[in-house]
Amino acid sequence: MEPKLYIVPTPIGNLKDMTFRAVEVLKTVDLILAEDTRTSGKLLKHFEIETPQRSYHKFNEHKIVDQLITQLKNGTVMALISDAGTPAISDPGYLIVHKAIAEGISVETLPGATAFVPALVNSGLPAERFVFEGFLPVKKGRKTRLESLQSETRTMIFYESPHKLLKTLKDFANYFGTDRQVSVSREISKIYEETIRGNMSEVLKTFEEKPSIKGEFVIVVQGQKNK
Repeated sequence: MEPKLYIVPTPIGNLKDMTFRAVEVLKTVDLILAEDTRTSGKLLKHFEIETPQRSYHKFNEHKIVDQLITQLKNGTVMALISDAGTPAISDPGYLIVHKAIAEGISVETLPGATAFVPALVNSGLPAERFVFEGFLPVKKGRKTRLESLQSETRTMIFYESPHKLLKTLKDFANYFGTDRQVSVSREISKIYEETIRGNMSEVLKTFEEKPSIKGEFVIVVQGQKNK
C-alpha cells in the first residue's frame, strides 16, 4: 500500500453498521489514530483487528500532527477513526486532513455512519437543502450565531449533549419562535433510539417533563419560511 491517510467512520451505536471495507482497511493499515484508544479498543477487539493504535484527539492534535505528517511522508499508512461516526464531523480530523492534502499525501474517506443524516431524513423536514451547525457555542458567540440563523431558510441541524438540551431548545424557541417545527433524535441505531417531533413549544414541554433523559442528541429545525 502506498502512503495514504484513510478516514474511517465507525458505528454510532449498532456494531452491525460497520462496513466490510472499514474492517478491511483497519486490518491492513500500519497505524490507527483513535480519539480514545480504550473506546476504539473494544471495537477493534470485536472485529479481530490487531493494528497498533495511537491517541489522536482535540487535546493533542496540534502537538503531534506534524510528526504524523512526517510519518505519512515516510511511507506509513494510517487510518483515522473517532469514538463514533465520521471523523472531522464535530470530531478531530480536519487538521490532519488539511495538512496531508497540503503535503500531497493521498487522503481517502470511506462512506459510513454519521448521526445527522439519519436524523435529518427521519425528521420529516425538507432534506434537499440543509445546513449543519454541529454544537452551538456554549457562551461566547452563541447569541451572534443564533441571531444569524433566524433568517436561515434551509433546514438546520445541531448536535447537543443531554445536560444542555433544555437550554438549547429554550434558546431555539426564543430566537426561532415556538411554532417552528423541530425534530429531536437520540441514541440513533441503539436500543433506546427515539425521535420526538412537533413544534418547538410541544417538543420543549416533552423534554421538560423528563429532564433526566440520557443520550446523544441531534436536533433538526425547520428553516424560516419564505414570506
